[in-house]
Amino acid sequence: MSTSRKPRSIKRWLKFKYTQLMRAPGGPSIVALGFAIGITVEMFTLPTYGLAFFLIFPLIYWFRASLAGALVGFVFGKIIFIPVAFINSMVGGLVLPEHMTIRVPLVPEWINHILLVNLKLIVGGIIDGIILGFLLYFPVKLSIQYMADKRKEKRKQRRIALETKKVETKPLTE
Repeated sequence: MSTSRKPRSIKRWLKFKYTQLMRAPGGPSIVALGFAIGITVEMFTLPTYGLAFFLIFPLIYWFRASLAGALVGFVFGKIIFIPVAFINSMVGGLVLPEHMTIRVPLVPEWINHILLVNLKLIVGGIIDGIILGFLLYFPVKLSIQYMADKRKEKRKQRRIALETKKVETKPLTE
């Protein structure tokens, strides 16, 4: 006999995942480090055709960071990538030599040009990604710490309210 279950709402699932992220073992610094790794990797993942995504796993292991935080940072990086891609290209153009060209034999010139643009995006993305990761680490860590402190304070107030309620309702026996 199969019973039909009501599917969980997306809002409830997102709230659950948010709660898991806020209560992640290791505290806010581990989650913020994972977020920084995720956004750093995202800044150069598009020109590598998504292969840079696999770089997240060894970096998470190496730095002992949060995978959930890294995935949130990766998604956040996807949202902001288009405006930042122009900056990545400019930074890559500043870092790479001006006379640099890529010549792959037996391919049309436009493919060589695309490879050069992708190289600029990769180099600029690595630089900008490291800077963004470093800059966003601290606000993410502080916001998670603030939410954790707020939660602790709320639990403390609830516990005090329950204790005073027990004292008030306790009958006096003498």
